[in-house]
Amino acid sequence: MNEKETASPVLIYGLLILLALIWGSSFILIKKGLLVFSAGEVGAIRIFSAALVLTPLSLPKLKTLNRRQWKWLFISGMVGSFGPAFLFAYAQTQLESGITGVLNALTPIFALLVGVLFFKGSLKLRDSLGIALGFAGTVVLIVAGSGGELGNFNFYALFVILATFCYGLNLNIIKTQFNVLTPRMITSISLVLIAPLAGGYLFGASDFIHKMQYADGAGMALLFICILGVIGTAFALILFNRLVKLTSPIFTSFVTYLIPIVAIIWGIWDGEILVIGHYIGIILIILGVAFANRPKK
Repeated sequence: MNEKETASPVLIYGLLILLALIWGSSFILIKKGLLVFSAGEVGAIRIFSAALVLTPLSLPKLKTLNRRQWKWLFISGMVGSFGPAFLFAYAQTQLESGITGVLNALTPIFALLVGVLFFKGSLKLRDSLGIALGFAGTVVLIVAGSGGELGNFNFYALFVILATFCYGLNLNIIKTQFNVLTPRMITSISLVLIAPLAGGYLFGASDFIHKMQYADGAGMALLFICILGVIGTAFALILFNRLVKLTSPIFTSFVTYLIPIVAIIWGIWDGEILVIGHYIGIILIILGVAFANRPKK
């Protein structure tokens, strides 16, 4: 049975909104974690906690995989989880959480380009126009966040741009390489395969243990990052991979157009400033999502 043909629009858009709420909240959680832990420690805790929760799901399935599936699941784990977890944490050492959420909206651009260039994807006019409108909103938000001057663009934003490229690549990997694997298998196994790297860094090459013993607020910071790992990485990736299978990489990546709204709301709650340019950018982004995904006549 083809899931695309039977999936309810309510289910598809419900998953899209739920993912936006979860991932839009991830930036404020990173920000709180960075109050105690380094960027590398935040990324490692995020991956390790997510993998720890999903280990019981993955272990029974490991023996069923062939060599090709092992390879692609490891690659998916690296580009879709490991790399972005560290890149976003490093970016937020110098970027506001709301602005980081805004830059995350570049993912659809890379999903489209990677799909067309490397995965034999096609480019529809309606999709390209919708993405262009969403990207225009993203540019407006970036300029607004830099005081209205492009010259003030923070170098650390490049970490987010690289992370969004990784997300775009992973979107296409999931769609093209895992036709026989369930979303739960993809998520759990890919995270477990990269967990030793995160754990090795966390417990062998960082000050995590020392900070947990002596740093003020370490317990609360750890809780924030574990919530990020378990809910924002493990649980959300299962939903995300399911949505990819139900729709397409381009449609699924539109969740990143909604993430800035949630991220900015959290930023305002935490004392970050929202200017008129943010409102304009948000409106353009929503219009881009609506236009690119409007029903066919």
